[in-house]
Amino acid sequence: MDSILVRGNGPLNGVIPIAGAKNACLTLMPATLLSEGPLTLTNAPRLSDIRTMTTLLQSLGAEVSSLQDGKVLAMSSHNLSNLTADYDIVRKMRASFLVLGPMLARAGQAVVSLPGGCAIGARPVDLHLMAMEALGADLELREGYVHAKAPKGLTGAVIEFPFVSVGATENAVMAATLAKGTTVLRRAAREPEIVDLVRCLRKMGAQIEGEGTDTITIEGVDRLTGATHPVVTDRIELGTYMLAPAICGGEVEFLGGRIDLVSAFCEKLDAAGVSVEETERGLKVKRRNGRVSAVDVVTEPFPGFPTDLQAQMMALLCTAEGVSVLEEKIFENRFMHAPELLRMGARIEVHGGQATVTGVEKLRGARVMATDLRASVSLILAALAAEGETVVSRVYHLDRGYERVEEKLGACGALIERVSG
Repeated sequence: MDSILVRGNGPLNGVIPIAGAKNACLTLMPATLLSEGPLTLTNAPRLSDIRTMTTLLQSLGAEVSSLQDGKVLAMSSHNLSNLTADYDIVRKMRASFLVLGPMLARAGQAVVSLPGGCAIGARPVDLHLMAMEALGADLELREGYVHAKAPKGLTGAVIEFPFVSVGATENAVMAATLAKGTTVLRRAAREPEIVDLVRCLRKMGAQIEGEGTDTITIEGVDRLTGATHPVVTDRIELGTYMLAPAICGGEVEFLGGRIDLVSAFCEKLDAAGVSVEETERGLKVKRRNGRVSAVDVVTEPFPGFPTDLQAQMMALLCTAEGVSVLEEKIFENRFMHAPELLRMGARIEVHGGQATVTGVEKLRGARVMATDLRASVSLILAALAAEGETVVSRVYHLDRGYERVEEKLGACGALIERVSG
């Protein structure tokens, strides 16, 4: 099993290109199931999760080709030969559940395994199922599979989510594109990945309004066509790498970076003493002077501070001057990186959904273990600023969401390498 070896060695300087968004691409790929026409995605990230979704779509009869070193995905679902999303694939990744809405909308039936993914809380699919039932589907749960039927097609409805759910919003939007009549989603998620999905669906012929707000309206159409669409910049990869010069010092430019994708995160960086400057090519980040200052963080749905940057922000605050409080309001059980940071000399106390971090002047290298995707990269960030050598094991989590971490950080002067074993 591979591990990542990091030797802390001071400031980082250079340029890091930011990939297309993993979460956006994983949402866009199932959209091919809505149409017989070809769907081509450009700026696709090269990640193991993308390969998992490719395998799932191919198991359903879709054709998926990876072109231009994986940066272009050419897909066609003109022949859906199988309507069962098997447990052995779906269990690897929660985003696999997003095939439910498209299959149900186009074929009138679907059998989808309940999903798996990172161990960061229960994250049930109740709201996905509520939305499908509201659109007229008959659902039955048997032996770990959702059996869904809508033999006469789906029908538009008003769906009010009890709380914001990105995945349920995505599934409902896709299903409603081919439903008869009008669908209104209230308390819809506002994430950039949903805006990107709607823009792609609109190119395919869907009639949708309100993306980026908490009310999305979809007028069902009879059929969708093919399209070509660029995947939006990955705001989580962007935010993650922005923390590297914040932790280590130096100055790094991030190609393709956009402040509107990470505005709440940038506000916290500013309060901590980190400068974010827009450039013609993206964003440039540097620490203003000395140690960063402590800041309090509360995770919230977009446009609030992203839960997917909480672990990485904690790594920064471990070396801040003062005491910071991080409150996790999206997922339970998402402080599993804290015990590993403690092994590196951090001072962290966790009580339920709240972590109190007292900054230390220096972290120390240690052997640590990744527990989930974002935790894995938070340990790498901490290691960049630590004295001595850190070995991060179980980095298969890392490969689900970050492409070529060693190359991107190494190009800016980090002493980082992957060790096979």
